[in-house]
Amino acid sequence: MTKRTFHVWRGDGGAGSLAAYEVEVNEGEVVLDVLHRLQATQAPDLAVRWNCKAGKCGSCSMEINGRPRLACMARMSTFGPDESVTVTPMRTFPVIRDLVCDVSYNYQKAREIPSFTPPPGSAPGDFRMRQADVQRMQEFRKCIECFLCQNVCHVIRDHEENKESFSGPRFLMRVAELEMHPEDTADRRAIAQDEFGLGYCNITKCCTEVCPEHIRITDNALIPLKERVADRKYDPLVWLGSKIGLRKGADTPLPPNTRATTTGPEQ
Repeated sequence: MTKRTFHVWRGDGGAGSLAAYEVEVNEGEVVLDVLHRLQATQAPDLAVRWNCKAGKCGSCSMEINGRPRLACMARMSTFGPDESVTVTPMRTFPVIRDLVCDVSYNYQKAREIPSFTPPPGSAPGDFRMRQADVQRMQEFRKCIECFLCQNVCHVIRDHEENKESFSGPRFLMRVAELEMHPEDTADRRAIAQDEFGLGYCNITKCCTEVCPEHIRITDNALIPLKERVADRKYDPLVWLGSKIGLRKGADTPLPPNTRATTTGPEQ
């Protein structure tokens, strides 16, 4: 058993500051364990959001020594013996109290995404998917909605005005998942650019770096989605077809064999 210095942000949406605590730390513990001990011994009114304590619910997202992480997955053994630990709420979202943020922005963006659109008249079991398509969807569905990728995305973090027009990497990944689903008939390329702000993303991969599920958000979702949007807008054959009447309109879904496709295991 050792004593460690924790600097924990205390306050609400109006104001706050870091408070220093000397807390007992035992072998094998994670940051969330220490925060629970802090609640039990020194700060019973400390607000911390958590649920599963297994890295699968995404509830305990916060910033630990300046890096967005899950408190239940940040092992104390990874910090130096004399290193203090600074714990602050996610900076992109409004603070409710202490380490708890209002992440309702993310749920609002989730509701704006059109749902899965199967072919007319189809029923469950009418189609079979290739294993490559299954694996692609499974990677995206590993998301635990911790919103660390949303928190670290500088397009949202540094520009409050972008929250109206930019969905962020988590929900652009959802758009990409549906757009690349072989049985989704909606053409989502226009709304990805015009409504969800895909063009704001400059693929810095900061979202991928903080993902606790190791989803390759940039390489496997955002870049392929950008390629499809560019093909739709600049492909000369698509443009020519729309001009001579081979397409009913620019937003009409293209037949599966003419839609922009990507190849390779990461696409």
